[in-house]
This record gives sequence, C-alpha cells and structure tokens, in this order.
Amino acid sequence: MRKLIAALQVPLDGMIEGPRGELDRVAHWGDPFGLTSEADVCLLGGGMHGGYERYWTSVLANPAGTLEFTGRPPTAEEISYADQTPHYVLSTTLQRTHWHVATLVRDLQAVRALKQQRGRAIHAVGGAGLVSSLMNEGLVDELRFIINPIVLGRGKRLFQHVLGPHALVLLGAERLGSGQIKAFHAARAP
Repeated sequence: MRKLIAALQVPLDGMIEGPRGELDRVAHWGDPFGLTSEADVCLLGGGMHGGYERYWTSVLANPAGTLEFTGRPPTAEEISYADQTPHYVLSTTLQRTHWHVATLVRDLQAVRALKQQRGRAIHAVGGAGLVSSLMNEGLVDELRFIINPIVLGRGKRLFQHVLGPHALVLLGAERLGSGQIKAFHAARAP
C-alpha cells in the first residue's frame, strides 16, 4: 500500500492561512520536504487547487519566465513536475480543471483506491480541509511540517476540523538556516 504524506508549511500558531486567505508566509511551492524522490502523485483539496494550478500552469506557459514566489526562472525539475506529475483534486464542487496533469476525484473512497495502486508515496499538498478529512478517515501515514518563525494570531487553523485526538510520533526534526524547523511525524504508531 502507498504511504500518504501530508506536507505543509505552517507558522508557530498552526494557522494555515491568514484571516483573508493570505499565504504570503510560504516562501515557495517547491519541495522543501524532500518528497520529489519519494512521491509520484500529489493530492490537493478543491480550495487550494485554483492558486496551485495557476502557479504551475504559468511555469508551463512560460518556462523561461520569472516565478511569482522565487523571482527566478523555473528549474528543469520544476518544469518536469508541472508537466508530468499526476495530481488528484478532491472536490465535490469543482466541475473541471485546466491543468492536463490534474484529475478530479469526488470522495475519500477514490483516495483509498489511489493508496491501493502500485507506486511511490502520495504527497497531500493541502489545504487544511483536505488534511483534516484525510486524518479523520485514518488515511494519513505521515505529517511533515516546515514551521515558520511567525505567529499569525488569526486565520484558519490547520486542525480545526480534525475530530478527536490523534497521537503523533516524532520521526525527526531539523533546524533550517532560516530559523524554520522541519519536523516529521508518523500519524499512527509505526
């Protein structure tokens, strides 16, 4: 069975976005978690899909252009990711996507079926509603966080829709040069 890894950047107070939906504390949408070699499929929630799709389709539309978050042209690896990595979007409301690598899935049974397929890990990119739904159904195997040294104070909490307690097991942590902490947790006992 494939492992499902939810990987997110969060501030110290666990607010996944600011009070008006701001994501400005996220430095880039690259791979700070080291998942490129581990995962071959990504999973998004419908709420996050729009901005994520716009970012990566802009990479394909202008591969020599300047990326919005980084201020530099995309790398060959980023272009390949945008063009070839399958993405599944869990949504009951979206009617279609505009990105050729994105496929809509309508329920968590489809995610269970995806976990049963052959392949490497599934990278659950987010957002908060998706991660909560996956955790509530016991589908998350590992959580990876980049914890940014900032407190938003208000906004959307990452775990606001998680039902009941979920004991996590720390697998490792690392202090990054930027003052961030990278932390890995098993969502259930290994």
